[in-house]
Amino acid sequence: MKTWVCLLRGINVGGKNKLPMADLKKIMGQLGAQDVGTYIQSGNAVFTGIVSKGAFQDALEAGIDAAMGFRPRVMLIGGEEMLAACAAFPFPEARSDPKTGHIWFCEDTPVAPDLDLLTNLARDDERFRLDGRLFYLHAPDGIGRSKLAERIERALGVATTARNLNTVDTLCEMVTHRAG
Repeated sequence: MKTWVCLLRGINVGGKNKLPMADLKKIMGQLGAQDVGTYIQSGNAVFTGIVSKGAFQDALEAGIDAAMGFRPRVMLIGGEEMLAACAAFPFPEARSDPKTGHIWFCEDTPVAPDLDLLTNLARDDERFRLDGRLFYLHAPDGIGRSKLAERIERALGVATTARNLNTVDTLCEMVTHRAG
């Protein structure tokens, strides 16, 4: 059975789109997900199961809409892909302060990303790299004040969702636990 990481975008933010993790686990279970575990309230889950990626994403979005009245974007990533994304993080100095390192997971590979725009927006201490469907950022001062961070999705031209290294590391531990 394959291990999957499920990332939801735009839930439990600022009192909007409330989705208790117990409800998320229940909906996922109804769709065939097994051994579902969640991490924090921002829509991170790891599970095992034999599912079709696109069909599961669509069904989960529809299931949440039916149960909760809103439709978040759902991104499903294979467990091995998540482990590889974490291992490939190109800025080792972020490991000493994992909240400064981020990975944007892209729905599709950007075709014509505007990396010049991002280079011009980057602060002197910010570094980034686009690698296929992954966008890596090290922002030592955080992404809250980063002009680069707020423009990434627009510059890449594809839908994304981002997680900091603390979250990615925890999700990788959850994947490894299920694979072991």
